[in-house]
Amino acid sequence: MYILIFAFIFLIGTIIGSFLNVVIYRFNTGMTLVNGRSICMTCNRNLRWFELIPVLSFLIQSGKCRRCESKISHQYPIVEFLTGVVFTLVAYKFMPILYFSSQMYFSLVLLYMFMFSVLIVISVYDLRHKIIPDKLVIIFIISAFLSMFINSSPFGPLFIIPSYAALVSGPMLALPFALLWLFSKGRLMGLGDGKLVLGIGWMLGLSSGIFMAVLSFWIGTIVSVALIFLSKNKINMKSEIPFAPFLIVSALIVFIFNLDVFSLIRLFSI
Repeated sequence: MYILIFAFIFLIGTIIGSFLNVVIYRFNTGMTLVNGRSICMTCNRNLRWFELIPVLSFLIQSGKCRRCESKISHQYPIVEFLTGVVFTLVAYKFMPILYFSSQMYFSLVLLYMFMFSVLIVISVYDLRHKIIPDKLVIIFIISAFLSMFINSSPFGPLFIIPSYAALVSGPMLALPFALLWLFSKGRLMGLGDGKLVLGIGWMLGLSSGIFMAVLSFWIGTIVSVALIFLSKNKINMKSEIPFAPFLIVSALIVFIFNLDVFSLIRLFSI
């Protein structure tokens, strides 16, 4: 039974991922997000419904347009597939709450699915354009702030008053990133990363947020060094590498596996 539920959630996630691709492509271009048919970016032909099936259409068409045979970006199936995976993981994380309150379960699942959808758009947009749009990060910050007022425990009311520690978690976590941006004059860290961390701090809390920050620098260092060695001198120490994807991947890992600063301490004490 649960396998069918998760399969359905994954399917919904891929459909949402298809829409996220539209947002990534059309954002800040003057194009509307809801109006207008999807077209081939090379021959401008309107795409038929069977060419828009998430992931499958790309595989069936071998990653090419049916008319002009131009290559379709791998971004489309990757975003669709990853959104399906993220939605499934979020639903699975809150599954124990379903036994106690379906209302609380669906509220949490929908809220975090929305927040991670915004994070996916921010991550891919930053990879493509090396900038984090203020409009998107503000939407995430507001959503993360509101998430503190929803009870993530299976016991008690649906809405709660967050503690003082929860309220200051975002600013405290964002402060070092903002200072790094300030003193490096934007060379080491963008201000958008600091804004993003503000929301992540409110979403995760201070303890888990610290683990996220450390993990993001670990992942960022490993990936950056690997890119330098594999890029054949196309990327070097002076190259600009977007940091938002590392923050977001780390936030997802910490969120799904309930990691916090104590997990970090245990890791170093082994």
